[in-house]
Amino acid sequence: MRSLEIASFVLLAAGFAAAQKQGGAPATTAPAPTIGTSPGRTTNVPNNTSPFPDSGSLGQRPIFISGKVVLSDGTPLPDRVKIERVCNGTPKLETYTDRKGRFSFEVGRSLEMQDASSSNSFPDGFPGARRGGTSSGLGGSERSLWGCELRAALPGYRSDQLSLSNIHYMDNPEVGTIILHALGKVDGLTISVTSALAPKDARKAYEKGMEAAAKKNPDEAQKDFEKAVGLYPKYSSAWFELGRIHEQRDHFEDAQKAYQQAIAAEPKFIQPYERLSWLALRESKWEELGRWTDELLRLDPLNNAESYYLSSVANLQLHHYDVAEKNAREAIKLDPARKNMRTHYVLSLVLAQEQQFSASADSLREFLNASPDAKDADLVRKQLSQVEEAAREKAPAPQQ
Repeated sequence: MRSLEIASFVLLAAGFAAAQKQGGAPATTAPAPTIGTSPGRTTNVPNNTSPFPDSGSLGQRPIFISGKVVLSDGTPLPDRVKIERVCNGTPKLETYTDRKGRFSFEVGRSLEMQDASSSNSFPDGFPGARRGGTSSGLGGSERSLWGCELRAALPGYRSDQLSLSNIHYMDNPEVGTIILHALGKVDGLTISVTSALAPKDARKAYEKGMEAAAKKNPDEAQKDFEKAVGLYPKYSSAWFELGRIHEQRDHFEDAQKAYQQAIAAEPKFIQPYERLSWLALRESKWEELGRWTDELLRLDPLNNAESYYLSSVANLQLHHYDVAEKNAREAIKLDPARKNMRTHYVLSLVLAQEQQFSASADSLREFLNASPDAKDADLVRKQLSQVEEAAREKAPAPQQ
C-alpha cells in the first residue's frame, strides 16, 4: 500500500499568520510541505505557493462605513462590541462600537493589524481581483470589499452579516443595523469586569491611551497604558490594549507578556486569548496555539468557527489527528456560508494522515470547487491526483 506523507503544514499556517502582520514582508516560512507516495519519492511544494493565494490590495481612495449594533431582544448592549470585516473567510477587526452601539471606520485604517481581508482578499479569478497588474475598473478600496461582509462579535451571540460588495467610493457611509441574537450561556467575557474597578487616575490614563491609539500615536498610547496598569495592576483592558500596541509595533514578546497579564487579571477575558493564538500561529508554536485555542473553546464553544479552525491547525501539527479532524469538522459546521474554505484543505491533510484517502480527496475537491481559479489551484490539483492514486492503491483488489 502506498502511504501519503505530509511532512509539514508550516507553509500554510505561517502564510496565514503573515497576513496578520501590518505592512512589511511576510513572516518567514519553514520548508515547504511535501506529499510523498513512497519512500524516496516525493513531490515538493514550491515555497512561493499556497492553496490560499494572495492578491489585490487596498487602493488610495477612502471608503467610510458606519452603522449600529443592537440586541435582538431590545436590551442594551453590555458594553462596546467588536466590528469585524470578513473577507475570504478571514475576520479583521475594524473598530468597536460606542456604548450605544454606534460605529464608524475608514476601510484600510483598522484597529487590527493588516490581515488577509485587506492585502490577501481574493484568489485570482475572483471577481474584482487584480490579474497581472490590471484591474476590473473598480477602485482599490472598492475591489477590497467585493465578497466581504460586516459582522459584530460578542461571545454568546450570533451576528447578522451585512454585505459590503456593493459599497463604493463616495456612497452614503451608513450600511444599516447589525442584529445580535443570543445563543446561550457562555463563560467567556468580551469585556473586563475587573477593569470597572479601576481607580479614577488609572481610567483617565486608559482613556488617554485609547485616544492616542485612535490618532495613530503608538508612543503616547504605550506610555498611557503603561501608566494605567502601573496605577492598577489588575486593569486587564489596559493590559490588552498595551499588548495590541506592542503587537502592532512588532514587539511580539512584549505583546505576549501584556496579554498574559490581562489573562492573569481576568481569566475569562476572551480577547487576550485570541491575540495569543495569532501570535502562536505566527511563530509556528503549535503547543501554545493548541493551549490558547483550547481555552478559547472552553470559554466560548458556541459560535467560534475561527478558533475551531486554528485548533485543527495546531492539532494537525501535533499529530493529534482525531482532535484535528473533530475541530475542522466543527469549524465547517459553524461556517454554513462556506467563507473559510481553508478548513477543507486542513481536513484533507488530516484525513490523508489517517489514510482516509477517499475522504481526503473529497475535501480537496470541496476546496477546488469553491476556488477553481485560485492562484495555486494547479498545485492543489496535483495533490488531489496523488491522494486519488493513494486511494486507488488502498482499495481492495477486485474479486476474480
